Amino acid sequence: MELDATGEPAGSPDEPKAPDTPPPAHKRTGRNLPAAIAVGAALGALVLLSLYTVKAIFLVVMVVFLFIGLHELAGAFKSRDVRVALPPLAAGLVAATVTAYGWGPEPLVAVTALTVLAVLIWRMADGPPAGYVRDVTAGVFITGYVVLMAGIVALIIAPDDGDHRIVIFIATTVASDIGGYFAGTFLGRHKLVPSISPKKTWEGAAGSILVCMLVGGWLVAWLLDGHLWEGALIGAAVAIIAIAGDLIVSMVKRDLGLKDMGTLLPGHGGVMDRLDSLIATAPVVWVLLELLTPST
Repeated sequence: MELDATGEPAGSPDEPKAPDTPPPAHKRTGRNLPAAIAVGAALGALVLLSLYTVKAIFLVVMVVFLFIGLHELAGAFKSRDVRVALPPLAAGLVAATVTAYGWGPEPLVAVTALTVLAVLIWRMADGPPAGYVRDVTAGVFITGYVVLMAGIVALIIAPDDGDHRIVIFIATTVASDIGGYFAGTFLGRHKLVPSISPKKTWEGAAGSILVCMLVGGWLVAWLLDGHLWEGALIGAAVAIIAIAGDLIVSMVKRDLGLKDMGTLLPGHGGVMDRLDSLIATAPVVWVLLELLTPST
């Protein structure tokens, strides 16, 4: 029989049991919280510095990160033998950003269409017919998911007050992540979509919406002289779409058998793991800001 340090049988009835303690927050959520906060703060500082010096610097930073994201997506698809035509997608990313920032939505539509055409032609010249539809479908997906969204972010920043609009776009989206994280960690009981993302809960979704509405209302009133209700409406829409954007990437990763898109950002995973919600919310923020607080 095994004895404990006092000479009594180990696990005897008189031995008090250690109280059950919940696992640390990062164990329950799968995220290294200190690392995630540090990376998030560094990225936030970089964004603010670029926005409020020369706005074009922000676009350069965005394009660099999206280039990395393109590489991550191409690697993810390659794990399932899907060949992504990176050169036309990279060229389309730059062209979409520049044309949208300089000339508006109409040229962005043309660049997006031309990028799709370039993907079709590039793959046709770069390999045998086998797998052609599969490969170009992945390329068209990335065109809509990354290239077009980069152009929409450029549309958000293009007006004179575009720096403030980008702050609203990013801050409300990040608020969704923060609100959902803490509400889900400490209050989460009911799973939202366990087949896609087992850690997401309805309580976390409610926390996302509440925090987004508060942040959106405050920033729209402060930065754009809008009404609180306008900002709250934008915040609610952002929260819902941000959750959907996160689930979209979760679906892609589950289909490809991946945990993360990459490892570049400690506590977050890859660049696309960090940008998933931002990419999804960009068109929603642009449309709602133009409708509710149009730029002059």
